[in-house]
Amino acid sequence: MKTCRKTAIYPGFFDPITNGHLSIVSRGLDIFDRVIIAILHNPKKEPLFTVEERMLMIQETLKGNPNVEVDTFDGLLVDYVVQKKAHIILRGLRALSDFEYEFQMALMNRKLNRNVQSVFLMTDYKWFYISSTIIKEAASFGGDVSGLVPEIVNHKLKEKFAKTKNT
Repeated sequence: MKTCRKTAIYPGFFDPITNGHLSIVSRGLDIFDRVIIAILHNPKKEPLFTVEERMLMIQETLKGNPNVEVDTFDGLLVDYVVQKKAHIILRGLRALSDFEYEFQMALMNRKLNRNVQSVFLMTDYKWFYISSTIIKEAASFGGDVSGLVPEIVNHKLKEKFAKTKNT
């Protein structure tokens, strides 16, 4: 097993994780020795899945990959990056609107800590149109999102929306 020289932190809400996210993780591992998927705990947002549920789905999806860690954080991302002894933030981009937001965040993070760098990967063309929000909306109306999310996520979405329809 090689020693990890470069660790990238891949932060996000991941409510839920999609195949687009997984593409970024996979391609990130082509560049970095290790990727930490860091789930943001944001009490201002109302997620469909709890942090614990998101963490379990991601761990199940990526089990067997020793170069991926799943963790949670709150507070400033740059502080978390330093805490994990890393200096790279990995982010995925889909559209121009993503770039504008991510560019602002990267500049703020750079202002807060000049030693933390942001690296952007364009999403694979197959996943360009999907987001967690669109996935949840389609699934809430009974849409088939298989092939867009990991199997466990598809199952949990069906489970979650079956419960809400029954209440």
